[in-house]
Amino acid sequence: MGKKQRDCLACGAPVGYRDRQRCCRCWRRMQGQAAKAKCPSCGKDRVLQEDTGRCILCSRVCEQCGHPVRAAQNRPCRNCRRKTDQLATQQPCPRCGKPGYLRETTGWCGPCSHPGSPKKPPRVCRECGRLRRHAGLGLCSPGWQKHPQRPFIRGEHLRERLADPPAWLGDFVAHVAARHCVARACSIVTDLGRLLEDEHSNSPQALLERSRRPGRSMGSFARALEDFFTLRGLALPTDQAERLAAGRRKRLIDAVPDPLRTAVAAFDTSRMRAQDRARRAGTRPRSDHTLETALAILRDLALFLVEHRGKNDWALADVHDVEAFLATLPRARKRRLTALRQFFRFARTKHIVLIDPTRTLTAKEPNGFRGRTLALDQQRDLFRRWTTDEDVHPHEALVGMLALLHGASSSEARMLQVTDIDPKAQTVRLGKRPHPVLLDPASWTVLQRCLAHREAWPTANPQVMVTKGTKAGLRPASTAYLSHVLDDCGYPPRTIRSTRLVDLVNTMDPKLVAAAFGMDPQATLIYLADHVDPGRVAALPKTAGTTPTRA
Repeated sequence: MGKKQRDCLACGAPVGYRDRQRCCRCWRRMQGQAAKAKCPSCGKDRVLQEDTGRCILCSRVCEQCGHPVRAAQNRPCRNCRRKTDQLATQQPCPRCGKPGYLRETTGWCGPCSHPGSPKKPPRVCRECGRLRRHAGLGLCSPGWQKHPQRPFIRGEHLRERLADPPAWLGDFVAHVAARHCVARACSIVTDLGRLLEDEHSNSPQALLERSRRPGRSMGSFARALEDFFTLRGLALPTDQAERLAAGRRKRLIDAVPDPLRTAVAAFDTSRMRAQDRARRAGTRPRSDHTLETALAILRDLALFLVEHRGKNDWALADVHDVEAFLATLPRARKRRLTALRQFFRFARTKHIVLIDPTRTLTAKEPNGFRGRTLALDQQRDLFRRWTTDEDVHPHEALVGMLALLHGASSSEARMLQVTDIDPKAQTVRLGKRPHPVLLDPASWTVLQRCLAHREAWPTANPQVMVTKGTKAGLRPASTAYLSHVLDDCGYPPRTIRSTRLVDLVNTMDPKLVAAAFGMDPQATLIYLADHVDPGRVAALPKTAGTTPTRA
């Protein structure tokens, strides 16, 4: 080193070079730091390798698993070397063919050399009497699966596991055991145990909310909990019907083209607010079906305007567009025009349109009955089918006979309960009729057949018509089921009921028919359209200028 020129700026040591500001140690330290960079694996400042882009320690990784290897001479890591050595000493077993350590005594692997304990010898099952292996309580596996005490045994085991079991646990087990098969009841008790053992609240309302499945169906477990809790007043019913209705409305709104969707969504929001106000005020709110029908009509009109009229704004719709849309389905003109008037009235108040295109349109229709009726021979064929054919489903026979002979609607047959039947007088109460309906022998026989079909189900549902989906609950059959129950006979329920009403109104006093059926007197007059009573015409004196009297 030459003569001292100056002091080092970093450490104060003497610097012997004229062109440097730091000593040799600090100079070498700066050169080494400049060659380092942050390693992407460990995050430390190291000299990165050109082939891997990481430091030398992180560059040495196992070839099999990728874990770091400290020693430079080792390619695989310690665990991989150990596994390789173990696999090298294993040989395929002559019995099972799997690699393993062969025993000298048997020449097989460990599991084959030491098999499990032998199965218990089969015994005679006390339920079916066959020689089979037992699963529990002296029963074979099929007998144990069908044993009615299985849900109660599982409920007792659940009670023993819980630190604070609820007081209603035993009643719930008995509730599901009486309404479901053994396997489903055990599954429900297991699901209940899963909810009771978690960290959330175990109140009935909280359990009911957590048991619901996401989607259109909340599941059989949630329905069982809802029926049990609401029947005993432990929790409020769920809003499953409201959720399903909201999903249907959303799908209808999403089907509207984008430029016209905002107004339809605002119209639906206003109608929902009106429905809520009417429900709180105690008046008659619009049903979900009415709201969905109006949205379906608006969806069809929006598609018609975009696809056939080339208009992407409600303000461009005029009376000619609405008239052309109504002409596509002439029979639905009145119903469609009513929904369109409500929408355009709302749109005009919200300044979506300037002029209501439905203001000058009318939907005048004759008030007389224009539906289909059955001829006498068709009625006889249906009567024979429902009273003599044993292959006909009891629900079809009951709905058909009540509509054919007693003019019962689908809703009256759907809501008929066991408590509405009087076996001594052989009468039933249908809907809102003021007096019990006396059944003829044929109708009473069909009703008894339907009750016998109901007794085959293990159900506590009070309805007469119990289906596979309602046997475990308390709800009546769905309207969709009733709308298709008469598909096999070829005639809808409305046609059969209209045939009976037309016959009664034209042979009796319409006011008496209205009083017997619990209908409005004006509702029966539509079935009296232009009927001429031939008996009254023959009884009139044949004088000049006399006109026939209309009944």
